Amino acid sequence: MEDKNRHVQVFAFVGPSGTGKSYRAQLVANENNAEYIIDDGLLISGNRVVAGQSAKKAPTKIETIKKAIFNEEKERKEMIRAIKKYKVKSILILGTSDAMVEKIALNLELPKISKIVYIQDVATGVEMETAKRIRRTEGKHVIPVPSFEIKKDFAGYILDPLQIFKSKGRGEQPYITEKSIIRPTFSYLGNFTISDTVFRQIMEYLATKTDTIYRVIKTRVENTPEGPDIYMEVSVYYGFNVIQVVNEFKIKAIKEINKLTTMNVKKMSVIVKEIKFEDNN
Repeated sequence: MEDKNRHVQVFAFVGPSGTGKSYRAQLVANENNAEYIIDDGLLISGNRVVAGQSAKKAPTKIETIKKAIFNEEKERKEMIRAIKKYKVKSILILGTSDAMVEKIALNLELPKISKIVYIQDVATGVEMETAKRIRRTEGKHVIPVPSFEIKKDFAGYILDPLQIFKSKGRGEQPYITEKSIIRPTFSYLGNFTISDTVFRQIMEYLATKTDTIYRVIKTRVENTPEGPDIYMEVSVYYGFNVIQVVNEFKIKAIKEINKLTTMNVKKMSVIVKEIKFEDNN
């Protein structure tokens, strides 16, 4: 019979949406010696996202909830595998109700929750009301990891580092952690655009720096809310594995675009239209 992670000690942190759970998640985890955190679809260790995809990237609140409780089989199995892979011994689950955190534990084949911490145990009424007002009026959500950890998932959305937070950790020792502020799709209040020309210039420049590509024949870019859709036709030198040339170039281009623009590439098609044979003379 499959091991259902019965060795894991499970804690939960419960409070209404927008009251500051993610902001205080690492504090609660440290106070309870929880090595990992599950927050809105992410498995977090310290300041790193080690598995999962943020439910805050979902297009609607309904989809956000489904992702947060691991309703989809694929995402559920991936998280179960990750918990086993990292040999998780203790974990803190964030949720808006007892029923929600219990559902997450059940879906991830974890033991019963041994302790539930409620937001009112660690935050004042004024602090919770302030957090709810910011959520309601500005659409801001907090993810308890540094911005660089989630930049790829939230490229193109407002993504700001939160001032480093310092508090008591294990053994009453201070610890430092960094968080990020994002505005999910369903509460997005602003936008910025990057010209198609920018993506085209990046692609064409990288092609000139790729020894296996002779020339660029055509480049077309379509900007979408999810990121650029890029189409490129190239000529490659004779003697190289065409599939390998294309795959290596695509990996390099996607990485460079993400680094320079923080945008995800929705789709990239690189088509080899001709082979360049070296002149015999």
